[in-house]
Amino acid sequence: MTKQEALQLFEERKVRTVWDDTAEEWYFSVVDVVAVLTESVNPTDYLKKMRKRDEELHVFVGTNCPQIQMTTGSGKRRKTLAGNTTAILRIIQSIPSPKAEPFKQWMAQVAAQRIDQMQDPELSIEQAMTDYRRLGYSEAWINQRLKSIEIRKELTDEWKRTGVEEGVQYATLTDIITMQWSGFKVKEYKQYKGLHKESLRDNMTNLELAFNSLAEAATTELSKQKNPKGFRQSTKVAQQGGKVAKVARVQLEQQLGRSVISPAKASDYLLPETEE
Repeated sequence: MTKQEALQLFEERKVRTVWDDTAEEWYFSVVDVVAVLTESVNPTDYLKKMRKRDEELHVFVGTNCPQIQMTTGSGKRRKTLAGNTTAILRIIQSIPSPKAEPFKQWMAQVAAQRIDQMQDPELSIEQAMTDYRRLGYSEAWINQRLKSIEIRKELTDEWKRTGVEEGVQYATLTDIITMQWSGFKVKEYKQYKGLHKESLRDNMTNLELAFNSLAEAATTELSKQKNPKGFRQSTKVAQQGGKVAKVARVQLEQQLGRSVISPAKASDYLLPETEE
């Protein structure tokens, strides 16, 4: 399976998905679907109880829902139960929820959009912009965030080229870069902002995104020049790339007279018209 991960929005709730290029269909995180339909504070436990009560469902999920790597709210890559549209429709049958029918229609729309996006890649960017606008982000922030996604993709492509393995090694290198420019590892940074499962990057300010992107872009260019072999050599490059952004951050902070590392999170600076 050639996989492309994407975060989808259903009624402002995030659902992790992975596109299977071979089968040309989406796989949806089962626990995310359960969370959306039940609004349970512990959807993982809810799913376990569902499967325990319904033996037929338990067997069906075990047979038809593979474990697929997806990015958690902390930014780590972990395997989670995922189902294609057919499998998710079966699971929905076991969940009494008024959102069941709207969710089915939403899945059909997601699938149709993907077909359109394959024919015109610019639609993927437009969809991301629409989703961020719905959440209340400013246009300046959205533009910065989309650019940061492109820069991150270039970095992970470079890591793949040099023999770095996805998962733990990617996360470790990300920690090194983040620590070098900000003084925080990713988990510490999230704690500083009061985040739990939320995405750190989706809760960065414009300046934080800018320095994080500078650190990752510098790491990519340094890696291309130094051509490290594997994870260990790439850690040194990650440190150097992060330090480039740290120097720039310190210089700006001296001019501003304050830190650009902010405890603010998205809910603190989203556009006021999105508040209920």
